[in-house]
Amino acid sequence: MESKTTGKTFEGVVVKSAMKDTATVLVSRYVKHPKYGKYMRRSKKFLAHDPGNTVEVGTKVTIRETRPISKRKRFVIVK
Repeated sequence: MESKTTGKTFEGVVVKSAMKDTATVLVSRYVKHPKYGKYMRRSKKFLAHDPGNTVEVGTKVTIRETRPISKRKRFVIVK
């Protein structure tokens, strides 16, 4: 889509690909609790543009930030 390399990139797992040209990607990260110091797993789902529905559920993908494509879609799947 775009060839710019600026913007955030995340690695995650595809958890849903039932929508047209869209995949839901679950991105997990470890953060340290500010008071207690324990590391916790935090996860968030992002909608990513996938032209042609090429990815399947369970696939590990890299997503990159891009211009807004729809109301909630701001990422593109980079293989």
